Amino acid sequence: MKLVIGNKNYSSWSLRPWLLMRVLDLPFEELLVPLYGPESREQLRLHTPSGKVPTLHDGDVVVWDSLAIVEYLAEQYPGVAVWPQDAEVRALARCVAAEMHSGFTALRTHMPMNCRASHPGRGHTPEVLADIERIAAVWTECRARFGGSGPFLFGDFTAADAFYAPVVTRFVTYGVTLPGVCQDYADAVLALPALQEWYAAGRAESYRIAASEPYG
Repeated sequence: MKLVIGNKNYSSWSLRPWLLMRVLDLPFEELLVPLYGPESREQLRLHTPSGKVPTLHDGDVVVWDSLAIVEYLAEQYPGVAVWPQDAEVRALARCVAAEMHSGFTALRTHMPMNCRASHPGRGHTPEVLADIERIAAVWTECRARFGGSGPFLFGDFTAADAFYAPVVTRFVTYGVTLPGVCQDYADAVLALPALQEWYAAGRAESYRIAASEPYG
């Protein structure tokens, strides 16, 4: 498989399937296309029909949405715990991942992912604080109900954690204070060797995207 991604410093959408595949040890080749440059659009069109990242290539199969990629991986690797095994728990995991996939617009707008930056206190608008409150509620419920067997939302690492990993990085960048159980969860995500690898690569990038640097 080949996974087409964007800049590691900025591309939260790319991080999700990349992190899932690395943590679950699914083999893939990485192709990074810098975003929003003068040739980015043409380069992306060579690899993805949507012109966006991430996109997964598996032979003749092309999957160009992060949630669709996760579901495709779950089908291709039925023996790997992409989602929780229990049907009821799996349904909840899909719900919280899909909520992240389609929601939290204020958080995305005012706290864009930026591994290199540190902007404590910036972007804390009332709408963003409401998004943070909802995310904290999701994390708290999942940890209380299903976290007994491990440090992640449903115990073991699953796609749901991959979807919230970019949020964890945002909370670090913008100095978000979390309740204890949520901070413990965020720390567990941050401690993943794969996420540390992504962070190091993102910080090493010199490429700058002005739209993702609203605070200079």
